[in-house]
Amino acid sequence: MAGGQIFHSIELGAAYAGWRLDRALADAVPTLSRERLKVLVKSGALQSDAGAVRDPAIKVHGGERFTLNVPAPSSPHNEAQDIPLRVVFEDEHLLVIDKPAGLVVHPAAGNLDGTLVNALLHHCGGSLSGIGGVARPGIVHRIDKDTSGLLVVAKTDRAHEGLAKQFADHSIERRYLAIVNGLPTSPEGIVDAPLARSSANRKKMAIVSEGRGKRAVTHWRLLTKLTDAALFECRLETGRTHQVRVHMASIGHPLLGDPVYGGTAKAHRALLKELRFARQALHAARIGFIHPVTKGRLSFDSALPSDMQELFTALGV
Repeated sequence: MAGGQIFHSIELGAAYAGWRLDRALADAVPTLSRERLKVLVKSGALQSDAGAVRDPAIKVHGGERFTLNVPAPSSPHNEAQDIPLRVVFEDEHLLVIDKPAGLVVHPAAGNLDGTLVNALLHHCGGSLSGIGGVARPGIVHRIDKDTSGLLVVAKTDRAHEGLAKQFADHSIERRYLAIVNGLPTSPEGIVDAPLARSSANRKKMAIVSEGRGKRAVTHWRLLTKLTDAALFECRLETGRTHQVRVHMASIGHPLLGDPVYGGTAKAHRALLKELRFARQALHAARIGFIHPVTKGRLSFDSALPSDMQELFTALGV
């Protein structure tokens, strides 16, 4: 180690011939994840006699020698903060958190502390996957500040990679409970509409023409009829920013309390004010996935939080 950097001398012998470079490096340097090695290679950290090698996908011929320059880990600017967490599950690889409404997932402008990441740094004592970067250690996915419910956090790079792959291929089970405005004419339905940043307001997401945004699919079904409202279960086939909120608003059933996508319908405004319910009525009620290390199936459920339960009761027929 020199100047805050760690150097690895790597020789890829004949046994690695035909392998992808990043795969061979991950096998030769097991202390670094394949994802981390891809980033390092693309940044020019891998040197051969001919200079930097920047393509992690090239094939190994066998007999190549490299020097890998790994920057020493930087101290995260996030502070560990003793913020209570409801831990639903935890092992050495990952944990599942039941997040309360109002808690921001990771630091950003206007929320530099008091976030889930600050709480995790305290709870885990530094054992969080670094793939998410200094600002977002361990974060594989997120839910909005004012949405409550379940999310999974990676404690190791191996777990992070395995979970990220499941999110990418949409094999993670994610079900939300939403209290929406109005009563549907059908008991269930599917919204298949691509989403992108709104051209009129960059803080909002919008349904766009095919080819412009990312495909987004939400399966919804009616659970309970309420007074000019309903409790929906929304199953995500994809997981886009604000997906449930935008999709439900697009079919005429915006989430009650949603300040961005029209959930403050006149019929319910007085009740929301009386209950001091000032968020979108959305709860991540179930998450299910294959454990990325043990390969066992895990599934977790979370009941409606007290504020949504109170709203549900007040709207009961």
